[in-house]
Amino acid sequence: MLRTITVGTHVQVQGILVKTLANGRLVVSVGDREFEGAPVTRLN
Repeated sequence: MLRTITVGTHVQVQGILVKTLANGRLVVSVGDREFEGAPVTRLN
């Protein structure tokens, strides 16, 4: 599943969901790298 996370104050990363951590943060994979951050809330 494709997910978007916030890595810093102004940096967002979109990638394939690897796992959800116990603290609510997500790990996504982009190419050969993995990033951890807070999930971005969907707008309807």
